[in-house]
Parts: sequence; structure tokens; C-alpha cells
Amino acid sequence: MSKINILSVDDDFINLKLVGSILKRNNHVNMVIEASNGLDALEKLKANKDIDLILLDMVMPIMDGTKFLDNLFANDEYKEIPVIILTTDETKKQEAFEKGAYDFILKPVREHVLNDKINKVVETFFS
Repeated sequence: MSKINILSVDDDFINLKLVGSILKRNNHVNMVIEASNGLDALEKLKANKDIDLILLDMVMPIMDGTKFLDNLFANDEYKEIPVIILTTDETKKQEAFEKGAYDFILKPVREHVLNDKINKVVETFFS
């Protein structure tokens, strides 16, 4: 069974902890790295070369999800990392897909939905 490393990006501490607790119970997850905005996430990516999946909030200060996606996919080193958007703003869905997001989850995050999406990523990219 493949184990993946996930970068979870959200400016809301409670959401980060909720997602983190769900991920800790998922058998496919090896490690979770947390970032509080897009800029922080880019720095964590540079420091951790073994990130396999990014869970990304869209509405954040400093660097939002849209700008993060632009920066991420402009870098050949990160182009192949799947990104799942987690947001309360359904109007961001189309934009997220146009920017290269792999999948989309509306908050509040439900454990079975997040686990299904992660399992799909593992089957698609890491089997």
C-alpha cells in the first residue's frame, strides 16, 4: 500500500487541525505538513521535496489559493503534484480547475469525502 505525504494549506487553525486529525486516521497518509497561506506553502514545498498531494484552501491572506496555484504550476518541479481544493466558496470551483486543481471539496470537510478523494489520488498516481 502506498503511503503519501500531504501538504495541508489553510489560514484557519481549526480547519488545519480538523483535516490533520482526519488524515492521521487514513492508512494511505504517511506525513502531514501544515502551512497557513500560499506563501508559507511554497516555502514548505521547497523545504520538503517529498510532498505527494496538496490540500489547498482558496481564501487566505498573504497569498490566496489562486496565486498559489499560479506559482505552483509555473514551476516544473511541482507540476505533477495533485491539488485538492478545500473551500467554503463554491464560486471558486471553476477557477480552481482552470488553474490546474485535481479535485474540489466544499467545507465543512466530511471525513468520508476527504478519504475517498485521497484514496482516488493514491490509486491514480501512486499504484
